[in-house]
Amino acid sequence: MNTKNNLKKLVLLLTFAAAFTACKKDNDVTPPEVEDAAKEFKFVRVLVSDELTTQINLLDPSTGAIAAFNGKFPLANLYGTASGRYAAVLYGTQNLAEVFDSGLLSHDDHVDVDRAPQWSNITATGLKPTHFKSKGTESLIFNDGDGTLSLGNDADFNRAGATFSIINAGLLPHHGAMAQFNNGNYAVTVSPASGVSPNRVKVITKTGSTAFASTLEVGNIHGNASDGNVAVFGAFTSAAATAGGALVVSATGEQRMIPNPEGFGAFRLGSIYYAAAAKKFIGYVATKGAYLIDITGNKITPIYAGADAFQVKVDYAGKNLLVLTSDGKLRIYDLATAALKKEGNVISAVNAADTYKPVLEATAKYAYIAVPSSGEVHQVSLEDFSKVTKHKVSSRPVRLALLGFESSEEHDH
Repeated sequence: MNTKNNLKKLVLLLTFAAAFTACKKDNDVTPPEVEDAAKEFKFVRVLVSDELTTQINLLDPSTGAIAAFNGKFPLANLYGTASGRYAAVLYGTQNLAEVFDSGLLSHDDHVDVDRAPQWSNITATGLKPTHFKSKGTESLIFNDGDGTLSLGNDADFNRAGATFSIINAGLLPHHGAMAQFNNGNYAVTVSPASGVSPNRVKVITKTGSTAFASTLEVGNIHGNASDGNVAVFGAFTSAAATAGGALVVSATGEQRMIPNPEGFGAFRLGSIYYAAAAKKFIGYVATKGAYLIDITGNKITPIYAGADAFQVKVDYAGKNLLVLTSDGKLRIYDLATAALKKEGNVISAVNAADTYKPVLEATAKYAYIAVPSSGEVHQVSLEDFSKVTKHKVSSRPVRLALLGFESSEEHDH
């Protein structure tokens, strides 16, 4: 009798244990999946430079790991390349540009860690490198100090002793801008005198020769972007600087001006962005806000019309526009419709008198805000603004760039 009872108890215990194990297995599997979905993509990286020190920090937001590297000078300007692997590091007043290598290599369906993150070998030594553009595997720098362009390609970045080549298009030194076309030519600003703001744009070849001369004289030009077929520049309509608009220059040389909205006043759009996924141009000026530039309909319309927007950025894929205002509020707009998707406070109010204010970049999952006063990069969930991870990076982080890839897929060994 005791034997039968003992056997029954054993069977019950084994059944319960099996059920418990199955539940435990289910519980073990589910949370990591939820956690991984909430994490940043595995191969996104954030590069940060400092106001006071030469330190350059590379943040892996999916793990929170931070690696420190020695730059050459403080206040480095940072720009991710179109290929996703590299970032250009520009020291404008020191006449030097370097390239940082994330070590990540995309194969479309997955990403490999090709090598550890480190400085590339290539350098550029144009005078006062300021404006940076990248398309495909090509990187281009406008050197304000001598009016030349520095040209580099990903294939040369890790070659020993490599340097950017120089394109001399006969431009006078000025605070210039350029855009890359799909046909290999460039639109470049032209200044009427050395050190004076540009008032024309011409199209040049890779050798610096003129492909298409300027056909339109405008007022001071600042800021530009390209979709490969046309380049859009922010400009005043004339030297009187009483009205502004968007100067549109096509790869085939045609030029036209799209006027600012009625009642816009004596302002120009000082920054122009191209959102690749949405296929939209956006113009921004701190005193007036962010605007959609419709190059087909030849009109400029407001996305956010306000004088308090101090950071306006297109997200990494080019789908959304993020607007950060001085009260600490973040707004996200869907560029397909220009509709407001989400808004809420993410940082403390910003002092308008601060020389270096927080800077913003964003992926599909997170906004990254470098906060100089705290020495941190705030990683803000775009699903829930209350979820913020604060990464201590350096004493005064003032520049931020995204590089890498919005992917967590790696090679299946």
